[in-house]
Amino acid sequence: MAATAKRPLQSTNLPWVEKYRPQKLDDLISHKDILSTIQKFINEDRLPHLLLYGPPGTGKTSTILACAKQLYKGKEFNSMVLELNASDDRGIDVVRGPVLSFASTRTIFKKGFKLVILDEADAMTQDAQNALRRVMEKYTENARFCLICNYLSKIIPALQSRCTRFRFGPLSPEQMIPRLQHVIQQESVDVTPDGMKALVALSSGDMRQCLNILQSTSMAYSRISEDTAYACTGQPLRSDIANILDWSLNKDFGTAYKQILELKTLKGLALQDILTRVHLLIHRVDLPPSVRMNLLIKLADVEHRLASGTSEKIQLSSMVAAFQVARDLLVREAQ
Repeated sequence: MAATAKRPLQSTNLPWVEKYRPQKLDDLISHKDILSTIQKFINEDRLPHLLLYGPPGTGKTSTILACAKQLYKGKEFNSMVLELNASDDRGIDVVRGPVLSFASTRTIFKKGFKLVILDEADAMTQDAQNALRRVMEKYTENARFCLICNYLSKIIPALQSRCTRFRFGPLSPEQMIPRLQHVIQQESVDVTPDGMKALVALSSGDMRQCLNILQSTSMAYSRISEDTAYACTGQPLRSDIANILDWSLNKDFGTAYKQILELKTLKGLALQDILTRVHLLIHRVDLPPSVRMNLLIKLADVEHRLASGTSEKIQLSSMVAAFQVARDLLVREAQ
């Protein structure tokens, strides 16, 4: 996402996520405290083993790649950096083979340490992680390891204790909007103010997803508005969710079920998406605590059953029934 990325890549058909990936630490838009700490490590030549964790699209891989480009210039990069992703085989044999041989060999003409980047490290087997801790310990002088993962709990405690940990939280709208505006300006995309809000809301702090939605919507429609962004991702509109909530709370069971089913069929909505959006709206509706708790527990059960592969129609009737019960409880409490 570098500001200079447009010129050399103008003629290519790269996805915007790669086209605008930051090339330097200064280009990164978030987690300034983490970046300043890593920058200090690099400046003082005291980079420890790193463990970067957090949700996808928050800049973990971009951060370490920007660090690597800053540490190793030009042709040096390929000989000094080993990057392995979840798509590569990273079982115990690879840790004992290529990773071990890369970390253990010293470069004759180059000073400093090598860098081993293990992306999606939470997908590594327990055996591979156990084999890795000895390699990390033995060749610290020659190589530094950077583990990147989404779930910290899937990394064994022995590896966690050998690394300096940094958590990359979801990005805030204030951080995402300037970056988004930069890409919109570079690509000359027509985006309305409510379209901008929709892009940020749909991505939930994931910059990668935000740019992907922007690119796919701009290819499908000449103008990006709230309606086109939601239509492109298949997510229910805010007005649709408000209607669903209104029908569920104010109409009788048969009418509510029929109208929601018609809307679902007409717009091709998934019940899972409806539940997620309805859940957010329930917290804004003024309900007594006991009624709200009862309703949320029932909706959680519906979601759990959906995840188990049950019928959407039956679970939809279950969702409507949960709202009918909540309405009866409201009437009872009002008396």
